[in-house]
Amino acid sequence: MDKVKFTMEFPMKSVPIALLWTYMSTPSGLEHWFCDTVKCEGKHYTFGWSGSEQEAVLIAMRSYSYMRFHWVDDKDKSYFEFRIEVSELTDSIDLVVTDFSDPDEVEESREVWNNQVFALQRQLGCVEF
Repeated sequence: MDKVKFTMEFPMKSVPIALLWTYMSTPSGLEHWFCDTVKCEGKHYTFGWSGSEQEAVLIAMRSYSYMRFHWVDDKDKSYFEFRIEVSELTDSIDLVVTDFSDPDEVEESREVWNNQVFALQRQLGCVEF
């Protein structure tokens, strides 16, 4: 069964791009919101969650713009991507996440991303309590 591509946009208010980039491009930044642990050797990343690990390869990157990864275990051409987009009209900053999921798991995957990015938004002060 082919995976389904989906994209989600998350407002990051007026967070400086350099700060957002640090949270999405460095192991210590990713450990604040995306996963529990990150090991990075060149373009090879090992992400850890609650004792399990998953390996990914960085397949594309443009500094202060986006990072695209491919899970090593996936045999297809799917990827997941973090992209910073700035509105030309309002100068607002969005984090755009693109991912692929099995058709029957898209809603679950969206919920996981909502939770992870909410953690990032909390770290960066983008949400009020």
